[in-house]
Amino acid sequence: MNAKNTPTTSYDREKLIEFFNKDVPPESMAKIIRNLNYVIALTLIRRNETLECYTKELDHGLYWLNELAEILNPYFTID
Repeated sequence: MNAKNTPTTSYDREKLIEFFNKDVPPESMAKIIRNLNYVIALTLIRRNETLECYTKELDHGLYWLNELAEILNPYFTID
């Protein structure tokens, strides 16, 4: 991407880099996200009534967490 098309961001890139360098490596974060998505999906499949009223939010959240996991550590990318 050239300088003309560089997107603006609303987060502190340095804090994100520091987070992944000090706290959780990207590969570990991707695994955490995938495990969380698995547990949430199982809960929904088992029709937990508490979560039924949040299906739209869960659907949206699961989608974007999976997208982030793929960026952090591509699992489904075929080279």
